[in-house]
Amino acid sequence: MNNAKSFSLLDPALVRPAVVSAFGKLDPRVQWRNPVMFVVYVGSILTTVLWLQALAGQGEAPQGFILAIALWLWFTVLFANFAEAMAEGRSKAQASSLRGMKRKTIAKVLNQPRHGSSWHPQEAEELRKGAVVLVEAGDTIPLDGEVIEGVASVDESAITGESAPVIRESGGDFASVTGGTRVLSDWLVVRINVNPGESFLDRMISMVEGAKRQKTPNEIALTILLVALTIVFLVVTVTLLPYSLFSVGAAGSGQPVTVTALIALLVCLIPTTIGALLSAIGVAGMSRMMAANVIATSGRAVEAAGDVDVLLLDKTGTITLGNRQASAFVPASGVTEQALADAAQFASMADETPEGRSITVLAKQKFSLRERELAGQQTTFVPFTAQTRMSGVDVQQPDGSVRQLRKGAGEAIRRHVESLGGSFPADVQKATDDVARKGSTPLVVADGARVLGVVELKDIVKGGIKERFAELRRMGIKTVMITGDNRLTAAAIAAEAGVDDFLAEATPEAKLKMIRDYQAEGRLVAMTGDGTNDAPALAQADVAVAMNTGTQAAKEAGNMVDLDSNPTKLLEIVETGKQLLMTRGSLTTFSIANDVSKYFAIIPAMFVSTYPQLSALNVMQLATPQSAILSAVIFNAIVIVFLIPLALKGVAYRAVGAAALLRRNVLIYGLGGLLVPFIGIKLIDLLLTALHLV
Repeated sequence: MNNAKSFSLLDPALVRPAVVSAFGKLDPRVQWRNPVMFVVYVGSILTTVLWLQALAGQGEAPQGFILAIALWLWFTVLFANFAEAMAEGRSKAQASSLRGMKRKTIAKVLNQPRHGSSWHPQEAEELRKGAVVLVEAGDTIPLDGEVIEGVASVDESAITGESAPVIRESGGDFASVTGGTRVLSDWLVVRINVNPGESFLDRMISMVEGAKRQKTPNEIALTILLVALTIVFLVVTVTLLPYSLFSVGAAGSGQPVTVTALIALLVCLIPTTIGALLSAIGVAGMSRMMAANVIATSGRAVEAAGDVDVLLLDKTGTITLGNRQASAFVPASGVTEQALADAAQFASMADETPEGRSITVLAKQKFSLRERELAGQQTTFVPFTAQTRMSGVDVQQPDGSVRQLRKGAGEAIRRHVESLGGSFPADVQKATDDVARKGSTPLVVADGARVLGVVELKDIVKGGIKERFAELRRMGIKTVMITGDNRLTAAAIAAEAGVDDFLAEATPEAKLKMIRDYQAEGRLVAMTGDGTNDAPALAQADVAVAMNTGTQAAKEAGNMVDLDSNPTKLLEIVETGKQLLMTRGSLTTFSIANDVSKYFAIIPAMFVSTYPQLSALNVMQLATPQSAILSAVIFNAIVIVFLIPLALKGVAYRAVGAAALLRRNVLIYGLGGLLVPFIGIKLIDLLLTALHLV
């Protein structure tokens, strides 16, 4: 996966195939898909025919002039093909890197759907939906499925790029496994729920193939506008020939306009710049989403992300750190807070998780406790496992006994102390319940069979998240926090984070109702989810981002999958979608403004012999009519080349409102689009004149 991100903008590995593909796209059946560039394509053919006639002595204009126009029109078509091929090439490179992850896998197919029964080997490609397989430590999961028995640690780095393993177990929201991932410990019994070719990896490959991308509604609307403009200018250009013949006949002097000049005029009048780059912008938008480790099912989903005005954000992991931090020690009756802190710190010495480190930090801050020196002590660290759900340390005492310090979930510690003959105190149970009601996580600490108390792990609002929400607010996007916490806890975190609204004690029905209410107001809603209970709301949302670690139901309900399973990615997705729309709007503004400037080069040049008064419009003081027309055509072609990197990379994203964005576009791309052709065409004219090419 990460290989897909390593390609630079103009990587030779992408440029060379794109050049070849640019010529392959000269097929009329391919060109017809882009009506604007199809007109340029037909114009290229016509000018080539006119040049061949000129070679035979029947030319309407000098051979060199017609040949130059024909060549630059072909270059215009090829540059447009190259832009689209470059965008598609990046997507295909990403798909190729995904294909490289597919390996031949031998599955252990169980003869009975339970652990311990006999199994027989079978290639993964021969498996069918419903088959039950055994996957043990070191084995690769053959296809997507659902865990029906067992619990194990799974390495999903091949899919997500994240090195940290995840726990997969039967039942609940963590039963979904992905083909191509590897089991690190223990075993799983998995029921396959897809056929070969239908796995998540296969779907990812098809999703990132830019060539299969469907046009979005916004892109279709813009295409219709461009086609309408092209038809209008085509009609205008066609009527200029009889008008010119009539004018010359009536005046008795001058030369009628040539067909070559009319074709050049048409190509320069129609919005060729945005027409050439429109498809590349859309494909590149999906490619940028893929570079962010997000698989979008279609360009429609990416574009919808740019139009979103309501974000539903899960609290844990999105607004808060997710890895909760120790905030208080609640000792049991007869235990001092310092004794609890000391035992909790000792039990956390080998715990490198953020929660474990935070316990050590809190003990140091409150009681100046330092990490114990272990030199000379016989200690055995007990790591956290999916089965025990607790961790700690065993310390050999001078009298030969072993001190067992443990911390973990309340039920896990209860089972542990009861197995040693102890009991779970009522006051500790009450403290555990109180901490849980506040929306925090209770972590119980035990010394052998004695329960010492509870460590409260609290959600910490992420640094900078409030500022990001303020940026979204300036863009007109409303943020809504969704949490299962009670209303008081939710209100406190919502106020600290700076969200606009919140939904506490959220149920699937409440989420679904909220989304429908916003949509009834004409608003577009985005949300993230990972559980089966999120599936109805994800299916209803306009932009639905499912976590890769989530259930199959959530992935199928969403129109995007975040391979990193990072809920905050929703903010980046919205920004990427808006960047796509901003890029398309900016280049459309630039293209139309370009056309206005090119009028001043071509119109006077075409009719100055018939109407000398039009020379007043030759504000660029171009050398000759032929030089003016050829300079405009050359500029029209090379400006596409200069804009390809912008189309692929996208314009710089800025969190501004629609009105401010419109002013910025008009000022930079509108005014720039008017001025750049004057400079470019004049420079080309000077070069052509200096080289005596016209």
